[in-house]
Amino acid sequence: MLVIVGYIVVLGSVFGGFIMSGGHLAVLIQPLELLMIGGAAIGASLVGNNAKSLKATLKAIPAVFKGSKYNKALYMELMTMLFDVLTKVRKEGLMSIEGDIEKPEESPLFSKYPAIVHDHHLMEFLCDYLRLMVSGNMDAFQIENLMDNELDTHHHEGAVPSHFIAKLGDGLPAFGIVAAVMGVVHTMESVGIPPAELGILIAHALVGTFLGILLAYGFVGPLAGLLEQQLDESSKTFQCIKVTLLASLNGYAPALAVEFGRKVLYSTERPAFAELEEHIKQSKSK
Repeated sequence: MLVIVGYIVVLGSVFGGFIMSGGHLAVLIQPLELLMIGGAAIGASLVGNNAKSLKATLKAIPAVFKGSKYNKALYMELMTMLFDVLTKVRKEGLMSIEGDIEKPEESPLFSKYPAIVHDHHLMEFLCDYLRLMVSGNMDAFQIENLMDNELDTHHHEGAVPSHFIAKLGDGLPAFGIVAAVMGVVHTMESVGIPPAELGILIAHALVGTFLGILLAYGFVGPLAGLLEQQLDESSKTFQCIKVTLLASLNGYAPALAVEFGRKVLYSTERPAFAELEEHIKQSKSK
């Protein structure tokens, strides 16, 4: 929603100021300039990226127009689920969760937390490391090293769309100049026409530079920054699981292990200790 509001503010400020200064919007409507700038930028992006990067970017773009799902309620649900899992392990042993982690979508233990279960990547990460814990053949140091490597891979994969968009935005001003130069070339070959018509051609040529810069810094560039923010937010859920499981492996009780996970969250979404404790108590009473 904020993306749409931001775009409206950009358009209102730029075109509103242009109209207030006495400009005419009609002169800015140049579909051929947009064709040259947009087409060249997209073509260059296709050359500079593979199919995997393109697919990841197309998949990520719709998410920027939605509000973030990584809020306090989601984190409390995640930590409550982790508490339940670790409590069951502490009472009944690691083998008691073997059936739960093999088919988490059918598990009574996980079914109480649909927002987490529906996140395929998050559940895969959690169940994979619970499975390693059940095997009993790896210590906390080995698992932590493996987690760090996987999180590093996750971050690099998740950064592909933001890099794609950033490079696309970086190229738009240059392609705007290309479009402007093409307009100047057309103007120079028409020097014999009346001055009034020549002025119109010059104005059309300058629109190319304007559109390239506006699209780069007003529309495309900000999306890259937003995608980076969303990636950082999604990484926090994985870090929360990592710290909580490692604390459990090192012998801490479920309540303390979850507290370790709570501490890695951003302060804007991190629930207070008493707030999380109360939420866990309410979950247990259901």
